[in-house]
Amino acid sequence: MGVDDQLLSSSLVDPSDIKRTGTIWTAVAHIITGVIGSGVLSLAWSMAQLGWVAGPLLMFFFAAVTLTSTFLMCDCYRSPDPEHGPIRNRSFTEAVEINLGQKSAWISGLLLQINFFGTGIAYVITTATCLSAIQKSNCYHKYGHDAPCEFGDTKPMLLFGLLQIFMSQIPNIHSMEWLSVIAAVMSITYSSIGLGLGAAQVIGEGVIMGSISGVEASTSTGKFWLVFQAVGDIAFAYPFTMIDTLRSPPPETGTMKRASVISVAVTTFFYLCCGGFGYAAFGDQTPGNIMTGFGFYEPYWLIDLANACIVVHLVGGYQMYSQTLFAMVDKEQSTTFLNKDFSLRLPMLQPLTLNLHRLCFRTAYVVATTAIAVAFPYFNQVLGVLGAINFWPMAIYFPVEMCLRRKRIGAWTTNWILLRTFSALCFAITMLTLVASIQGLVSERFTSQLENE
Repeated sequence: MGVDDQLLSSSLVDPSDIKRTGTIWTAVAHIITGVIGSGVLSLAWSMAQLGWVAGPLLMFFFAAVTLTSTFLMCDCYRSPDPEHGPIRNRSFTEAVEINLGQKSAWISGLLLQINFFGTGIAYVITTATCLSAIQKSNCYHKYGHDAPCEFGDTKPMLLFGLLQIFMSQIPNIHSMEWLSVIAAVMSITYSSIGLGLGAAQVIGEGVIMGSISGVEASTSTGKFWLVFQAVGDIAFAYPFTMIDTLRSPPPETGTMKRASVISVAVTTFFYLCCGGFGYAAFGDQTPGNIMTGFGFYEPYWLIDLANACIVVHLVGGYQMYSQTLFAMVDKEQSTTFLNKDFSLRLPMLQPLTLNLHRLCFRTAYVVATTAIAVAFPYFNQVLGVLGAINFWPMAIYFPVEMCLRRKRIGAWTTNWILLRTFSALCFAITMLTLVASIQGLVSERFTSQLENE
């Protein structure tokens, strides 16, 4: 269940005002747009760490896991009957609460907010590297590919944070629907450019780079960490959304399941092409971010366009995630003095509405995400951590537990064993991915400190 569904549960929107006219095809369009985002930029690097066998297999694995999780969640949309139940759970947290209780709902809500906060950090990092990449691209075009074109990421991060401080004062997500549309168009544009550049280079040179085992590391331990960092990046690329605007009849659960199969199939094909062509083009030299690592130098204007699209997308994406968290905080603090609106009249200008709680909390939130991004500006490792944090608890544990509780599946039955094994396997992958990504963050941090000294 996506960002819009979480906002509906904040009571800032009357659910009865939402007209449910969606079909399977509008659901497919919404899901694909929501899933394909900045995570696609790291897929070529992930393929390079895993190689030509493990890389595609891992993408198919996460596609299958995503479908399994989604099917379990679809059956929880209505309660108690998945097709005709009178209770409609409009958010992930609502579904958890009605099936597992208030304590589990509180934990799931906390994990969601952590994920939103972490995604904000990732967006600050990615935006900064893209702005620096535009400068580098123009520099390389002007002075040659061997020119010392180095631009830091700190200033772009601070500029992005300053912009988000102002944008965060937008009252709620419904005041910026236009930004969501623009962000969706940008994400499709830059993803397609990356795919096109990789395919063009492979076809133009007539050589497929890469190997069965992927990039070689100096030690087996180093290879182990890199492999599971790559797994985390793939997990980050497979977020998922569910739609609360599907018309009924037919039952929403059936429509959503069919839409999920189509969406995951299309997304996986696109991811395989992006990751595969990127790895085929650069082999062991595949950059961590396909659009900012300068495997591509020309046409420089197209690279600039792709990075500009990423920046525009992430400006909107940051707000889409942050406004959901802001809405929940505003709801909790709705009765406090600081959460009252005050009118500020300035000479020769329209009156401005000032909310002290909104100003203080949202400014502090943006400052926190920016500060952490400045301290840990490591794209692939940060994505790996976020993918690990979100993968098992949100995509596996809660859907499995809700299924067991809702269907009253007895212990040690066939279905119980299958679901528990599925959850345990995904938990093991998550822990290995999390440890590997944290190790990568710490290693990169110490390396940077030594270089600065």
